[in-house]
Amino acid sequence: IPCVQFRSSSEIYQHYQARMSYLRQEHFAIVLLDSWHRFISDQTVSIGILNRSLVYPHEVFADQSRNGPPLIFVHNHPSGDSKPSDEDKRITRRLVEAGELIGIPVLDHVIIGHDNYTSLADEGLFEKS
Repeated sequence: IPCVQFRSSSEIYQHYQARMSYLRQEHFAIVLLDSWHRFISDQTVSIGILNRSLVYPHEVFADQSRNGPPLIFVHNHPSGDSKPSDEDKRITRRLVEAGELIGIPVLDHVIIGHDNYTSLADEGLFEKS
């Protein structure tokens, strides 16, 4: 079985688009990678209501703190529009900061729409100011 390796946000979108783009509720998943950015596993950590899910750092990092692999976050927007909300940006910053504190790098947060996606890393949200 060939390993899936993510080299770009578009590859992440292609991997998750069919599974997440038409869900009727927001699903927030973490994707665990090895040091070469190859897929290890994924896990849904929150299922929300129509347009919102609650995500807490302790849920995201609970099982990962002993492994330390890089992570990617993926969630869908049931509306079909992948434009990040202010809440999406706020929780992403919070999770990236929490990951930095415990030594787990967060590489991206990809929001899946119906036929589109937004990468918060590509949008510059992960850049240090």
